[in-house]
Amino acid sequence: MPRLRMLAFTWWFVLATAASAQAGAATEQLTADAPRTTPAGATFTAPAGWALRAGPDQVVLDPPEADSHVALVDVQAKDADEAVAKAWAIYQAGAKRPLKLTEPQAPREGWEERRFYEYETSPNERAVIYAYAWRAGTQWVVAIVDATEPTFEKRGSPISLILLSLRPKGYQRESFAGRKAHPLSAERIEVLKSFVANGMRELGVPGVGLSFVDHGKPVFLGGVGIKELGKPDPVDADTLFIAASNTKALTTLLLANLVDRRKLRWDQPVSELDPTFRLGDAETTRQVLVKHLICACTGMPRQDLEWIFEYRDVTPESAIALLGTMQPTSHFGEVFQYSNLMAAAAGYIGAEIVAPKKERGAAYDMAMQSLVFAPLGMNRTTFDFARAMSGNYAKPHGDDVDGNTAVGKMDLNYSIVPLRPAGGVWTSARDLTKYVQMEIAGGKLPSGKRYVSTASLLARQAPQIMVSEDITYGMGLFVDRRWGIPVVHHGGDLAGYHSDMMWLPEYGVGAVILTNSDAGWRLRGPLMRRLVEVLFDGKPEAEEQLRITVAQRKAEIAKERERLIVPADPAEASKLAAHYVSPDLGSLRVHQQDGALAFNFTEWRSTVASRRNDDGTISFITIDPTFNGFNFVVGESDDKRTLMIRDAQHEYLFTETAEQ
Repeated sequence: MPRLRMLAFTWWFVLATAASAQAGAATEQLTADAPRTTPAGATFTAPAGWALRAGPDQVVLDPPEADSHVALVDVQAKDADEAVAKAWAIYQAGAKRPLKLTEPQAPREGWEERRFYEYETSPNERAVIYAYAWRAGTQWVVAIVDATEPTFEKRGSPISLILLSLRPKGYQRESFAGRKAHPLSAERIEVLKSFVANGMRELGVPGVGLSFVDHGKPVFLGGVGIKELGKPDPVDADTLFIAASNTKALTTLLLANLVDRRKLRWDQPVSELDPTFRLGDAETTRQVLVKHLICACTGMPRQDLEWIFEYRDVTPESAIALLGTMQPTSHFGEVFQYSNLMAAAAGYIGAEIVAPKKERGAAYDMAMQSLVFAPLGMNRTTFDFARAMSGNYAKPHGDDVDGNTAVGKMDLNYSIVPLRPAGGVWTSARDLTKYVQMEIAGGKLPSGKRYVSTASLLARQAPQIMVSEDITYGMGLFVDRRWGIPVVHHGGDLAGYHSDMMWLPEYGVGAVILTNSDAGWRLRGPLMRRLVEVLFDGKPEAEEQLRITVAQRKAEIAKERERLIVPADPAEASKLAAHYVSPDLGSLRVHQQDGALAFNFTEWRSTVASRRNDDGTISFITIDPTFNGFNFVVGESDDKRTLMIRDAQHEYLFTETAEQ
């Protein structure tokens, strides 16, 4: 496919052209999620608040924003490539986009063949363009996502609703509802352990803390692999990992205790508990109840770069104050938008009730120790990095620029310390399993003693916002019903650490997986699927899911590597200023480190590669293990050199300044 220089003005023109091409189609404005079909009969759910325009061979769905579209196109074709080419001709005649990557996907939900297509975009376009080609029998459906980054991020859950609900005409879904589960016998446990070990080997994950629970009791507690690459020390049941966002469920467990003690109510306005609590929008502030602090439902966006880049002087107080500078980007209760800062505020507000005279961080640590960790017997679990790293702990690992697993640095993970109710806990397979056991037991301890009321415990699982067709988010917990039974879980992601905890409350079954590598997140979904397959003799899909995710990882790394210049292009590097400053992200110094170009952000530093984008701009991209992927685009403003970095909904400008 020929390369195409896709300038920003071209992008907006193309979107307008695509919209006008459909202008003659009848438009349906949806007031609620609704089942719909493509012209050839494939079924899907159209999201509330979106518009639907149907044509002879396609359905185009438009979010409230005018800059993005999802098209579902029916075609007959000999293969996926031809199907995608035909679909683009129907959706956007004459479009010629540079193809970045095409990857196979595992069959699912009646689709016998599936393939993914990602298209090249330049950072300044802020565009997300990709397609899925899915086949059942001789019929292909191609889903084209043609969006801007801010809308794609904000509307991610309704986009997932469309895509994950898309199924062939007449397909009946697999369901385990009402089925009897097999016990997790030694043989079945070995199947699960072997599955994890194989995945680790293929993905280059050095070590995993692992557990399985059956009938509310641990049937396996241990580890697979090693704590640090190149060293023989094995992971065991007591090896500590950062569990990252799994912390959120522990924080809401603290709040559940306070509800039981009548110290707060789930439906209590937060401003009653903390009169200083402020968001950037007064109306949103007024609506926030305790249950909304970790519901991802307030319209407050993910806005992490400000504390990831400049955390040295951040305190719990200043982190909560930062919320007062942030604006919602969607309506209250409209879409799922994850906010670590809101979750941090939940923990600190709760802790202040427990210890009002203590500094908020110390109060939170004390409250979690006395009301959560100690009662549950989580004896090694801690928020103290120094304590955790003084003994049996797993080191973080990441991918180098060529995709090889390497030991990473801890620096970036210290950014979570001032926001630790959102993701700062260190724990082990043994300790986190004790938490899962309590959840399965409905709030009781192994002794039979009531720890927390069932009502307060389960309130945390009640749906606060839709994530996709079968998944809702409560208070720090996802509930997934795709197989006809509830699976409660939450994952965690920090630099070099990826984890998940999951349980099937109706069956007394659960699992914990803690990994010490950035590739570890790819194990989580396949493990959940393998667990239900083993329990219910489900369709054997997990092995293929794992095989495909391994192949995807290799292909994605190789494709990114093709465009990177390592070491960074000396000619482009020479044009950089020595020192930049951002009012939001702090200082950036450019220097040579071991013969390579490096960016130093005071709190952390990384080697960078250079990349020429399709629109002619130059990017410098961090490439050190556990730091890789931050993209800085070279520019100029008011005759000063600049570097721009973005998250999905925000832009941050570093401007050259004199050395200080």
